[in-house]
Amino acid sequence: MRWQLLLLGVASALTAQAQTSGDRQTPTGPHERTVVVRANALSLEEAWAIAEQANPTLRAVQAQQPAARGQLRDTQGLLWNNPQLATDLTRRRSTPAGVASQSYPEWTAGVAQTFEIAGQQGYRRRAAQLEAAALDQDIEEVRRQVRGEVELAFTRVLALQQRIALELEALTTAEDSAAAVRKRVQAGEDSRLEGNLSTVEAERARNQLTILQEQLLDARSQLAALLQLAPAMLPAVTGSVAVQPSPYTLNALLASAADRPLLKALALGEDAARNRLSLERAAAYPDVTVGVTTGREGALDSRERLTMLSVSVPLPLFRRNATGIGRAASDLSRTQIEREAARRDIEARVRTLWERLASLHERVTRLSGSVLPTLTENQRLSSVAFRAGEIGLVQLLLVNRQLIDARRDYLDAFANFVETRVALEQAAGITGEAITQRTPAKPR
Repeated sequence: MRWQLLLLGVASALTAQAQTSGDRQTPTGPHERTVVVRANALSLEEAWAIAEQANPTLRAVQAQQPAARGQLRDTQGLLWNNPQLATDLTRRRSTPAGVASQSYPEWTAGVAQTFEIAGQQGYRRRAAQLEAAALDQDIEEVRRQVRGEVELAFTRVLALQQRIALELEALTTAEDSAAAVRKRVQAGEDSRLEGNLSTVEAERARNQLTILQEQLLDARSQLAALLQLAPAMLPAVTGSVAVQPSPYTLNALLASAADRPLLKALALGEDAARNRLSLERAAAYPDVTVGVTTGREGALDSRERLTMLSVSVPLPLFRRNATGIGRAASDLSRTQIEREAARRDIEARVRTLWERLASLHERVTRLSGSVLPTLTENQRLSSVAFRAGEIGLVQLLLVNRQLIDARRDYLDAFANFVETRVALEQAAGITGEAITQRTPAKPR
């Protein structure tokens, strides 16, 4: 009788699995996990493409480009100050004694140009070029951060879809077992205690599935926000993750981190601030204004043509641009501090994530290499013993519970492993490829 009931439960589980086989891939090995695949599911590359077009953080940084280009265009001119054109028209009336009054016009026209000295034009032009280049690096840094955030959110959705697929199998098995035990209790072959245990096990599986579905809803909402999708559009994802040999070493990651766009932007910003400081110091020297004026003056019978050359220099007696110099010096100090702090923080984060990735790899390897195979063998042996009447339902449920919990621990560790790998690559400034092609194994 027990053997027949067990076969009934196994047949029900296989039927439920066959109904979902059209939406799930088949596992290919102990390190490969299946995911729910839907017709409208997003791949990681598609999610990246959408985020780069719609993410508000990236768009806000890109919106600064016109200002940087305009500033750079202004500094490309031959001179910084525009020439000044001045004209003057005067009508004179004279009444000499014994002569009728006369009126005649007088006019002057001139142009003046202010010339900067002490290399101000060069400093300003170089600073604008460096600031434009720093903005390009900022955009690249934000783009990589957005890609990393999208990949993390994508991975959470993918892991939860995997967990839900596992919990559906566990729920099917628990419900079939509970139904079989209820029949045995009614037939007097099992006690009410065993019936209650099987019912509680089924409810626990159902509750766990509900919790995961709520978490999946939150994860999909977070991914939709990063992609700026409509509120009613909660994306499903498609993909697979597999443990593969790591293409990275710690030295390679540290070298990549030193070349990260964030540090490049800070270095360019420091150079720009240094040129701004030189510009403000040079601005303390007075600019020279040179003007040329021509005109006609005098009565009609004695007209005179005038040509005048003027040079004006302000005397720097009271204001020596101390405000501009002090502000530029403060900006330079701030950028230097930010650069040194960022360099230290990035290196420390890369090392920390490297060690964490190694620890998570050991956990995943241990669970997949020893714990899961042992528990799978225990499940097989307990099923045989249950059919032979050597163990009771409580022992069988205990073995099944251990196997389900171990699989959950494996998926949790694997999800943490992938998230840590993504965070490590983001900290090192590495732009990853598809999640199906890049999931490093144990760091070397």
